Amino acid sequence: MSYFKTKTVAFAALLLFASATQAQQLGIGTMGQGTSGYSMGAAIARVLSENGIDALVQPSAGTSSYLPLIDMGELDLGIANAIEVSDAVSGNGYFEGHALENIAPAARLYPFRVGVFVRDDSGIQTVADLAGHSVTYGFTSQATMNRVLDAILAAGGLEPSDIEQVMVPNIVRGVNAFVTGQADGAFFAAGSGKVTEADASVGGIHFLPLPESDEAEARLQDVIPQAYVDNIEPREGLTGIDDPMPMMAYDYMLVVGTHVPDEEVARIVTILRDNKQALVDSFGAFQDMDPDAMYVDIGVPYHPGALNVLNTEEKTDN
Repeated sequence: MSYFKTKTVAFAALLLFASATQAQQLGIGTMGQGTSGYSMGAAIARVLSENGIDALVQPSAGTSSYLPLIDMGELDLGIANAIEVSDAVSGNGYFEGHALENIAPAARLYPFRVGVFVRDDSGIQTVADLAGHSVTYGFTSQATMNRVLDAILAAGGLEPSDIEQVMVPNIVRGVNAFVTGQADGAFFAAGSGKVTEADASVGGIHFLPLPESDEAEARLQDVIPQAYVDNIEPREGLTGIDDPMPMMAYDYMLVVGTHVPDEEVARIVTILRDNKQALVDSFGAFQDMDPDAMYVDIGVPYHPGALNVLNTEEKTDN
């Protein structure tokens, strides 16, 4: 073999090796740093990497930005709530007319509690008290979040028109607007680092409880059928929750591209199912994860590889 051919073969082998190495690293789409979604993705990436699957978090402005990247095969995994996943796969809501047919839920991670928080010295104690006050709104890069906030307002007996809407592109920017005094209330998830940051910046915040009644939950579910009212207890890391309170909850999911092989998805789900404590050590909110309840019917089929290991009777040919 000539020197030229030898070098060509070696170079081609190097390219194949590099390509294979790159393919082994999974990209996980999440929201920006400071959000629970980012923390979830970072914990999952760490646990997967510790168990032989190289993974890297790739944050962006919102799910409407990175779910299409998973659909196109440019990312492999993502963190999204059950509302967004159902809408994306079925082509409803923000995704109406352009369903993402190449993504699928892989596992339920844990229930996610969200609410509106205000300054401790605001005098605002209930969702109904938000009437006439400024609240972050819009969320153009997280379109589903508008519906979530609308559901919280509905549970409190309010319409979006009852508040002064402070338009922001995403929930992180919303907290920034709150901190700088542009809004009296901001929407975010309980247990997020961004909430703790806001608390330190303004001298104390508290979340607003939902009304405890069947009527309030019915109004909530009229807007978001996948939502429910969940009582949350104070604990370390839950800034702004000093007493037990009812909050809006819905499930967060691990999403996977259909381009990811069944065997790889089954391995990913198995690792997460069997390593809850490692997930908790990385992000405390995973203590609410139930390894025996990682399947929940959200109206769209799961990835076949996930169904091979999840505790469900759904068939892989659905």
